[in-house]
Amino acid sequence: MDEGSGVLEDDLAHLYYTSGTTGSPKGVMLTHKNVMVHAVGTIAELQLTDRDVWLHGAPLFHLADAWATWAITWVGGRHVLVGDFLPSRVLSLIEQERVTLTNLIPTMLNMLINDEQVHQHDYSSLRLLLSGGAPIAPALVKRLVETFRCDYVQTYGMTETSPYLTLSLLKGHLLAGTFEEQLRYKAKTGREFIGVELKVINERGEEVAKDEKEVGEIIVRGDTVTPGYWNLPDETEQVLKDGWLYTGDMAVIDEEGYVTIVDRKKDIIITGGENVYSTEVENVLYLHPAVLECAVIGVPDEKWGEAVKALVVLKPGFAVDEGELIAFCKERIARYKAPKSVDFLPALPKTGTGKIEKQKLREKYRRDRGLADGSTI
Repeated sequence: MDEGSGVLEDDLAHLYYTSGTTGSPKGVMLTHKNVMVHAVGTIAELQLTDRDVWLHGAPLFHLADAWATWAITWVGGRHVLVGDFLPSRVLSLIEQERVTLTNLIPTMLNMLINDEQVHQHDYSSLRLLLSGGAPIAPALVKRLVETFRCDYVQTYGMTETSPYLTLSLLKGHLLAGTFEEQLRYKAKTGREFIGVELKVINERGEEVAKDEKEVGEIIVRGDTVTPGYWNLPDETEQVLKDGWLYTGDMAVIDEEGYVTIVDRKKDIIITGGENVYSTEVENVLYLHPAVLECAVIGVPDEKWGEAVKALVVLKPGFAVDEGELIAFCKERIARYKAPKSVDFLPALPKTGTGKIEKQKLREKYRRDRGLADGSTI
């Protein structure tokens, strides 16, 4: 930092609160160094220039979008701010403002791709769609690339890491692969963000095999990692150990170093002694043409301990029943992973950044526990 300013790189620059999807929101401290290093990294990774126009579709009180205020401004790019997220309005703005890139969560992208006006605009200015905040179904990535005719990058990060940890940008030799092979990598959580050291470890602290089968927890370290939570020393000690941040995200890793998140630790469903990762079931549900949004949770069950339940929002004008969706899943994944029950909802509860609040869904079904006969809820 400038010596004349009296500000040091380790001084507190920002205080962002976590979304609270897995517990109470916590104030994350970010230093000037955290913010600066992340901005430099995104400029390099995304090849940002003064010709870029960034569309802010997510709230600026969360780092999911706020990080771009520093990186885009640094290179002299332009910002387009969106008020309420209305799909038709966003599609129109991309054309009118010649937007070149944006970062939207899968829920928002799903709304765009299913909007009745999606094929009525010119998206030739758009060079990159980024998405994060939740895993994305490969089927949705395919539709996005085919519709908007631009590159797609899946991102993964946390408020605690400024936020990016991985990007699904393709390594040079992977660009020679077929369209389907490239899509498979684009839908993964991604490889390490510049300056980030990442490991996937098992319960013994050993790195898991790079076979896309063995599941472990993602831990990271680097100059973008928070020094801790505001006035919460105990919570800080729980996640920062020996210089590593323990993310609580469970993932597999491949031989190329690309990770794929399979679930949050708190979202894993244990049914009949078997682990079921909700994202795997959700990805199958998104293959069904009637499904607009879904969330898979575990609910108390006397026989199985937990039963797999799907909460589904249907696309307008589509109809499907519970039995059909369960059968659809059983044809594509192991039968024990398929939902035992499906509830159809008009909407799913979301945070300010648009993340589906599974904790609220679980709480609701636990409160209603006495209404069921014990086999399913």
